Amino acid sequence: MNQYNLDGIIVGVLAFLIIGLFHPILIKSEYYFGTRIWPAFAVAGVAVLIVSGFVQNFSFRSILAFTGCTLLWCIVELFEQRKRVEKGWYPQNPKRKKSSG
Repeated sequence: MNQYNLDGIIVGVLAFLIIGLFHPILIKSEYYFGTRIWPAFAVAGVAVLIVSGFVQNFSFRSILAFTGCTLLWCIVELFEQRKRVEKGWYPQNPKRKKSSG
């Protein structure tokens, strides 16, 4: 008898949760640090992708790779978030100068 495999469903649900987790992280990062925080997302993303290459478990490896790619995608979204702030869609941090990134 074939055993039902939940790996795909688990990876899909966790990917959805990772996106939901990083959305507010991205907004808060832009609010407090501006776009100058992008190298932290880059280093973290590349590091998590490298670590994913050493993991044997397919599900865990997939989640790590998805997280690494999400961190890298955050760089793009960080600059998009700055545009959304400039349009007034999100609040600007009054303690940070407008031109400081």
